[in-house]
Amino acid sequence: MISFCSNCVEETVSLGEQLGRLVEPGSFIALTGDLGCGKTQFVRGVAAGLGIDASVPITSPTFTLLNEYQGKTKLYHFDLYRLHGGDDVAELGFDDYFHGDGVCLVEWAERLGAELPSERLDIRFEYLGDTERRIDFIPHGSNHKALLKKCFDRRPDSCY
Repeated sequence: MISFCSNCVEETVSLGEQLGRLVEPGSFIALTGDLGCGKTQFVRGVAAGLGIDASVPITSPTFTLLNEYQGKTKLYHFDLYRLHGGDDVAELGFDDYFHGDGVCLVEWAERLGAELPSERLDIRFEYLGDTERRIDFIPHGSNHKALLKKCFDRRPDSCY
């Protein structure tokens, strides 16, 4: 696990951009944390790192459940806040995206239950103060361990 402190939106976006420059097609990134703790800001950074046009608004798909963006690699941005469990996801056919050729970022990924892929990168967001957040990167599987090593080998200042 690697942990960082973010003291502002710009730092959260920058962490996402750093990851987005190196993430590979087929990656699954599970984002968890309370409402308003920075998940969508982080996705904005990943989108920038993937080369998605800066004029394209990156918004949380709370009601549509999925937004697709085209960059050097497709970005599939899910928000599962309104779902109740893995069965809902299975019925919607999202599994095809989870094992496809794009990068999946899934907000409220804990709602996937047993549908959560075993090869993934978990990113937990936690409030530490009004503007301060702790962001934990937890890799599952060799691909995501290698991604973290490549991305954060020369880490910025961290909390822990």
